[in-house]
Amino acid sequence: MSSRFTEQETESYYDSEDAIYRSFWDEDGSVHWGVFDESTGNDFILACANLNQMMVDRGRIDSSARVLDLGCGNGTTAIWLSGSQNCRVTGVDLSGVRVQNAQNARHGLEQSAKEKLAFEKASATELPFDDATFTHLWSQAVIYHVPDKEAVLKEAYRVLEDGGIMVFDDLTKPQPEISANAQKFVYDRLLYDTPFSFESYQDALKARGFKILEAHDLSSHLKNSYLRLADRTPKFDSEQAEHYAELTTAYRETARAVDNRELGWGLFICQK
Repeated sequence: MSSRFTEQETESYYDSEDAIYRSFWDEDGSVHWGVFDESTGNDFILACANLNQMMVDRGRIDSSARVLDLGCGNGTTAIWLSGSQNCRVTGVDLSGVRVQNAQNARHGLEQSAKEKLAFEKASATELPFDDATFTHLWSQAVIYHVPDKEAVLKEAYRVLEDGGIMVFDDLTKPQPEISANAQKFVYDRLLYDTPFSFESYQDALKARGFKILEAHDLSSHLKNSYLRLADRTPKFDSEQAEHYAELTTAYRETARAVDNRELGWGLFICQK
């Protein structure tokens, strides 16, 4: 199912917003949400690291893994994943700016680390890999951006080997009707729409042939992520001051949309 937004619009969005995201999300260039618990408190960066480790553990990623990082962004998580698990990771992203950033980061690593990493520009709907290339597919905060989500699931299934695991998080739409505020501050701002609720997402995965191993509704953590991001947004005067103020408003409205069940977030672990 496609949406009214295009991949070209998404590419342009992330090409242009990279510096903004680095300024207060994560200076290393990682862009995803976090899972909060007693160990993280309300620290957004710790919560993001907590999600990473949760996905490694639930996805059963070890040194034998060959991982495709779908929507790798600046390569921050792929580099961490390869280093922490001593596994091979290939990252793809639609944003040429971010793929170049990832390649630059790779060049700064030791040769042994470089050999386990690769990055290239590609669409999630047309992956440049043979069937059954990977043991794992990893994706964070990506698929909601892709207009044809069914095509993404089809490609993910194709490039995974039999028994391979797809571990990913994505935004969901708990109900079809949303307010004008949610449309403006969430869906239009993020160039996003989806046919999937938390439940129907699982149905789509099963229809594609996946077995659902685990599914977690993380919507409360999405709300907390955006409240923490609103607090982290720079408040000082700068040439971007107006844009930062707009983002602060948008992030608080996004948290409100979660409260109103106009936006959700799920983590899915499934097997081919």
